[in-house]
Amino acid sequence: MISKLLNDRDELFLSLEPSHYARRIKSHYYAYSVGYDFSSFFAVQREGVTVGVISLFNSSMIVGAVQGYTFNDDEIEELAIFIRMNLPHSVELDPIFSSRLYPLVKELYSVDLRTQFAYRGKPQTSDLQVDEVPRLDDVFEILSESFPDLEKSYELWLTDTSHRVRHGLSQSFLSDGCTTATIQYIIDGTAVIGQVATKPEFRGRHHARRLLYWIGGRLTADGYDVRLFARPHRVSYYEEIGFAAISHDNVLELNEREKS
Repeated sequence: MISKLLNDRDELFLSLEPSHYARRIKSHYYAYSVGYDFSSFFAVQREGVTVGVISLFNSSMIVGAVQGYTFNDDEIEELAIFIRMNLPHSVELDPIFSSRLYPLVKELYSVDLRTQFAYRGKPQTSDLQVDEVPRLDDVFEILSESFPDLEKSYELWLTDTSHRVRHGLSQSFLSDGCTTATIQYIIDGTAVIGQVATKPEFRGRHHARRLLYWIGGRLTADGYDVRLFARPHRVSYYEEIGFAAISHDNVLELNEREKS
C-alpha cells in the first residue's frame, strides 16, 4: 500500500537504507518538509509497517527502502501502478529494484545507464580563483546555454536553488567568469556535484576540469565524500581529474511521446 505523508516524520527518513537515493529523498525533505504540492512524500507500507519512501519532486521520482527491508513483488507492482498514475519524467531507485520494475513500465519508459564517480584525488585545493558565493543569475546564465530546457524554468530553478543554499544543503561555484558547478546536496557527509557548465565560447580550454578538481580537493579536505554522476563513456575524462567510477545504475526516463 502506498499512502501520502501528511506530517513530518524525521525518524522515518533517518531509517532509510544509506544510499544516493536516500540522500536525494532526505535533501528534498530537509529543504521543504511535507507542506508543498511540488514536493510530496509517500510511504510504501506492508501490513502497517513502512518499508520504503517515495519522493515526488516536480517531475522526478526517487524511491528508497527502509533499512532491513526489500520490496516484494506486490510492492514492485504497486510502484509500477503509482508511476503510471503520476508519469514522472524520471524514476531513480536501487538497481536491484529498477531491474524488476522496468519490465512493468517499459512501454512508457526507456533506460538511461548512469555511472557514479567518487573523488579520489588529493585533499587540497589548487590556486584557482573561485567565487563561492556567486550571483545565482550569473550561474543560471551559463547553465541555460548548456541546458536549453532549463531556460523555461528560471523562476523554479532560482527559487529552489536559493532555498537550498539558505538551508545549507547546496552551494554554487563560479570560476573564470565562464564555468559553474553546483553542489546538489550535502547530506550525511556526502556532497554530490551537478549542473556543470561552461559558456560555449570558452569550451575546450579545461575550465570545467579545473573547477571540478578544485571542488573535489576542497570538499575532500573538509572531510566530505565527493560524488558526481555521468554517462559511462566519460570515465577517462573524470579519472584524469581525480574521480573514479564506483557504481552504475539505471534511471528510467519517460519517453518523449508520453510527455505531451
